[in-house]
Amino acid sequence: GSILEQAESIWLFHCALRVSNKGRTPVMQVCFFAVSGVLEKEDAIAHIKRSIEKTYRKKGDEIVQMNLNAVDQTLENLHEVNVQTTLHTPHPTPSIKPPVADTAPPFVREVLGKMIAGCGDRLPVSALPVDGTYPTGTAKYEKRNIAQEIPVWDTDVCVQCGKCVMVCPHSVIRSKVYDVEALETAPETFKHTNARDHDWQGLKFTIQVAVEDCTGCGICVDVCPAKNKSQPRLKAINMNPQPPLRESERSNWDFFLDLPNPDRPSLNLHKISQQQMQEPLFEFSGACAGCGETPYLKLVSQLFGDRALIANATGCSSIYGGNLPTTPWTHNAEGRGPAWSNSLFEDNAEFGLGFRVSIDKQREFASELLQQLASELGEELVNAILNATQHDEADIYEQRDRVALLKEGIQTLLEQISDNTLKSKIQNLKSLADLFVKKSVWIIGGDGWAYDIGFGGLDHVLASGRNVNVLVLDTEVYSNTGGQMSKSTPRGAVAKFAAGGKPAPKKDLGLIAMTYGNVYVASVAMGARDEHTLKAFLEAEAYDGPSLIIAYSHCIAHGIDMSTAMQNQKAAVDSGRWLLYRYHPDRRQQGANPLQLDSHAPKIPLERSMYLENRFKMLTKSQPEAAKRLLEEAQQDVNTRWQMYQYLAARPTQTARED
Repeated sequence: GSILEQAESIWLFHCALRVSNKGRTPVMQVCFFAVSGVLEKEDAIAHIKRSIEKTYRKKGDEIVQMNLNAVDQTLENLHEVNVQTTLHTPHPTPSIKPPVADTAPPFVREVLGKMIAGCGDRLPVSALPVDGTYPTGTAKYEKRNIAQEIPVWDTDVCVQCGKCVMVCPHSVIRSKVYDVEALETAPETFKHTNARDHDWQGLKFTIQVAVEDCTGCGICVDVCPAKNKSQPRLKAINMNPQPPLRESERSNWDFFLDLPNPDRPSLNLHKISQQQMQEPLFEFSGACAGCGETPYLKLVSQLFGDRALIANATGCSSIYGGNLPTTPWTHNAEGRGPAWSNSLFEDNAEFGLGFRVSIDKQREFASELLQQLASELGEELVNAILNATQHDEADIYEQRDRVALLKEGIQTLLEQISDNTLKSKIQNLKSLADLFVKKSVWIIGGDGWAYDIGFGGLDHVLASGRNVNVLVLDTEVYSNTGGQMSKSTPRGAVAKFAAGGKPAPKKDLGLIAMTYGNVYVASVAMGARDEHTLKAFLEAEAYDGPSLIIAYSHCIAHGIDMSTAMQNQKAAVDSGRWLLYRYHPDRRQQGANPLQLDSHAPKIPLERSMYLENRFKMLTKSQPEAAKRLLEEAQQDVNTRWQMYQYLAARPTQTARED
């Protein structure tokens, strides 16, 4: 029977609506004691308030007061349902939606859908992939609808800068330009305006939100630079309740997806407003609302995802990146997307290096076969394939066209040749032909992996000189396991295993990598300078050798408001706690210093940056003297490091000698 038929009493409290994402635990405690009668309500509330003050005291008065206010508001919003009246009131039987849409592929419906519904234990072994390889692009079928509020675009205020699209942690905000004729079949509520970019004159522009996949973090609103002059509190994108918009925006999203994507080779990838037109191949992950890591992963997927191989260290990025039953890594309409795998925590760098070594060896073999079959396949095509530069998107697309012609020639040969030895060669070449398109190998992990557990392997890979790209998602703490200190944790931060504030300074991973001289190294923070971040990713991938990008990633473990976390990134750079730089070995060839210091001299005191975050501020409550001492030492760390980098960036460099 139903709950109504079996329950003696029912009480309602809309926890999400009344207390948002904060204070839910004490609110539910109040509800329990108010309904159960285990303790008198007044006594229970007094005990709960004392517990709040004890538990959250270290996190600051604001957190304590927020939870106390939530407790005080609970009873007035707790309501009993009259079971007998409800039982005799006619009401429609609610329809239960299937876990995934009927339009999903069979494997998603019959296997992943059952896992989503919590019935995975009923699946026979025969239903699962025999080799453990799962399809990509399945997170889009979840439609979790967890956001109470979602961003809504104002066409009249928008300056079309692309910043909201870039920072969205879950890839739910997208932009497109298209011909006006495409609007003939658009839903009535579909929003559009004229494109402002001179390259897109005469085209229409739309920003669309996937409201059922949005987590409601609000970072997009925070970074929006456009202001509504008639209503200064509003911007070009603003948060509004999700339920009233769900149905119409679902239709708008489906229509938006059917619009053609802009021609990739024609986009100016150094301009965020154009680069963010690239389709993300990382979407709708299970990462925290407002996550600081995922925008960097999305950027990798947009720029290089259709030819990327990714080795992912264990950690947050492997959990939300390769979770069952669904995965956020996806593919484009041509079926191209990142090939992703996770080995272990400690050997990820070596694992990724193996990708590079195997690709290079297979391409070498493919080149030998191609040269041997040049007369049959055409000398001109063979030479064009072997000598292709592949420096940018246009080059990549031209090479793909050549490889398509090669495959056609191979198929024709296979139909004409009867010699088994020659046929075997041709079949081998057919299976390896896609390797003539440049592959982008990415080794990705957090600071716990890169600075600590996997540092030996990372050093080995950087020293190899191989063309791999390493992306460190630096949250300055072991985020996935609950906030333990790593060697990346800055001096003075409170973390597990550093309850009194970390006494030692942060390890300078970038400086260590620079000592090799042939490693591209960049330190970036999207919230401080998004253009710099984009430039570093493009340079790192284009560099023919090992590359290391250290990306500042704010985290819920920092004790911050995640909706304004990009401001924390900017404050870290403005105070000098986080430097922006690029070390490009190729600059030596032009007689330039390989190190470019891209951030300005510190312009705010370190204290102002640090005490925006509870991981630093809580020490002022528990150990004020230690906090004062560590702050002074941390400020000295910043001053010393800035002076050293200034010196290194200003040193004259001689042009590399030619032998």
